[in-house]
Amino acid sequence: MNEQTEKMSRRGFLRVGALGAGAMGAAPWVRSESRTAPEFHGMVIGHGGFRYRVDKLWSKADPDKFPVRDCHEMVQAGDGRLFLVTNEPRNNVLIYAKTGELVGSWTLGMKGAHGLGLHRDGSGVEHLYVTDTGGRVVKVTLEGKVELELPGAVACGAYGAGDAYSPTETAVAPNGDIFVADGYGSQFVLRFDASGKYAGKFGGKGTQPSPGRFMQAHGVAIDVRSGTPLLVVTERIRNEFNWFTLEGKHVRSVYLPGAYVSRPVIRGGELYSGVCFGAKPNDYRMWQGRGFVVILDAADRVVSCPGGQAPEYEEGALRLLLQDRPVFHNCHDVCVDDAGDLYVCQWNSRNVYPYKLWREA
Repeated sequence: MNEQTEKMSRRGFLRVGALGAGAMGAAPWVRSESRTAPEFHGMVIGHGGFRYRVDKLWSKADPDKFPVRDCHEMVQAGDGRLFLVTNEPRNNVLIYAKTGELVGSWTLGMKGAHGLGLHRDGSGVEHLYVTDTGGRVVKVTLEGKVELELPGAVACGAYGAGDAYSPTETAVAPNGDIFVADGYGSQFVLRFDASGKYAGKFGGKGTQPSPGRFMQAHGVAIDVRSGTPLLVVTERIRNEFNWFTLEGKHVRSVYLPGAYVSRPVIRGGELYSGVCFGAKPNDYRMWQGRGFVVILDAADRVVSCPGGQAPEYEEGALRLLLQDRPVFHNCHDVCVDDAGDLYVCQWNSRNVYPYKLWREA
């Protein structure tokens, strides 16, 4: 067995490597498991200094007036309001107070609204970046007014006419450059300048472990914790986060066995992510209904898994991460507010609104 094959076997890649990286909503190879889960409302979950009390009744939105399909991502603006993106075209964005009261909503009519990023420019003005898996990436005001729409991958010259483009996430660098992850398409990360002009790409599809190639580049974020801006890219199918320079040079990888992670969220010294799909003991395949949250410290070590079993390291290697109790189904995003509380958004989870996790002292 050569080194690469041994590495793949250790990670369980041989079970999924030939299956490709299609969109989760159309992926028949994701295993489903039907279970009746107790509510767990009020339970304290997590580990070490990152323990939280579960509040499943946080959202006060009326589902008859403001329905949701999948609650994909959430961000907090500087004034404290929380913005949630959904793929319900009647209300793509719901706006909450931290108390759970709905204080506003608007829509772009998107059926595939998936990514939501917030960027504050040099003058202090905040904008949202909304990514639609149908091929649209737009920069909007907090009121939903479109101020910039990026050209499609074919229109800007990044792709040929037959190349698939289904973007999932956007991140904005300190200089205003915009990075778009084509996580459900051709697996490139595209770069645009602040005006929307195409400036290059890196990545592309890969079926074997290879830094800079992706099976599913699901999420991106800018990490400035080291002082030098780096781009973190989720490699969901391979249970990894990968760091790159803004020019696309690979810097490092972090492997989270059994955790099919969503986008990276950097807050303070930590990285947070929702685990959308989980594994079973001795079975690394993707199972629905086994989601939880992972929290990594500045040294890239997992320090807490709210909803999951306590992380354990053996001779420096992280052991298989597993759901502890079915508090969550499929965690698609985590928002960290200014008080350190968490909000967990879920995909394909019976149309539930986000749950709030109140941090315990």
